[in-house]
Amino acid sequence: MRSGSLSSFSQLDRRDFLKFCSATAALMGLSELYAPKIAEAVTAAAKRPSVVWLTLSCDSGCTEMFIKAKNPGPAELILDVLSVDFNDTIMAAAGEQAEENLKNAVDAGGFILVIEGGMPSKPGYGTIAGREMMDIAKWAAPKAAAVVAIGSCATNGGIPGAKPNPSGLKSVSEVLGPMGIKNVNLPGCPADPKLLIGVVMNYLLFKKLPELDDHGRPKMFYSKTIHEQCERRAYFEAGKFVEAFGTPEAEKGYCLFKMGCKGPATYAPCPTIRYNDDVNWCIMAGAPCIGCLDMKWPDNFHPFYAKLKGISVPGFGGDVTADNIGKVLGVATVAGIAVHAVGTAAKGSKKGPEKGGGE
Repeated sequence: MRSGSLSSFSQLDRRDFLKFCSATAALMGLSELYAPKIAEAVTAAAKRPSVVWLTLSCDSGCTEMFIKAKNPGPAELILDVLSVDFNDTIMAAAGEQAEENLKNAVDAGGFILVIEGGMPSKPGYGTIAGREMMDIAKWAAPKAAAVVAIGSCATNGGIPGAKPNPSGLKSVSEVLGPMGIKNVNLPGCPADPKLLIGVVMNYLLFKKLPELDDHGRPKMFYSKTIHEQCERRAYFEAGKFVEAFGTPEAEKGYCLFKMGCKGPATYAPCPTIRYNDDVNWCIMAGAPCIGCLDMKWPDNFHPFYAKLKGISVPGFGGDVTADNIGKVLGVATVAGIAVHAVGTAAKGSKKGPEKGGGE
């Protein structure tokens, strides 16, 4: 499948294209002065980087997000920036022809390998064309110029890899790491396509992948908690919380911490990138964050609507529970404590990658 068959920059007016470049610069944390440079990098790319997109053990949710983005949006634009040579979910070819396309793309080398979904480590739990998913990834990855794991299933196992994990599902990092291959992790269920856009644009603009944190996530996207960016944070600091759905407090948009919101423990850009054509996201729609962009989701955050066990208020000491948080924050405010730091010390968010947590 060649991207030119799906869309063309010539079909977009200059205003839409420049708007996309400005939005991409902002997404990457760059000044608007970089917008012309992004436009130049896109239009000057004589040979579009080849992309091989493997869909393994997952529900294809990230592909769904990719192809249903706002028009003109990430899907249309990225398909002109890149040459998507294989994606078995959206390509026309099937069967032996699809396998031949995959082999040709991998043999050519130098492509960007996007992996959606985890890989069962037990034989027979996940095969494509008679090959184990894990073997397919191990065969393709060494020939790739860069590897991007997209979505929770690929980055940490997601729902298929949750306990008891009967298939022994492993993440991309767990499979490729022992081979000496590092990958970019874009967790999320699903991951917003703008995150992939940012990684690709960084690759085109700076000729390298973005700076990553200890979990392989781009720092430009995963360096702040949901709580730090949430539009309901003022209510959190004022001690005003939703106690039950359907109440006046819920209608007024009070903080959802007592309803099980995992925002203080989840490092994610949801409040700024949003979903549904950029107009909404979970908390804005009245639902608490369930932590689906955390690297140990869902095991660390279920039941989804259960209250976090406690968070630490810097300068106050001890644990803050959902029941006493208003009183504690009142004392903290009087004492002149920097309340905005609440969340960066959320329990579980500072644990290592083996034990879970956002950072």
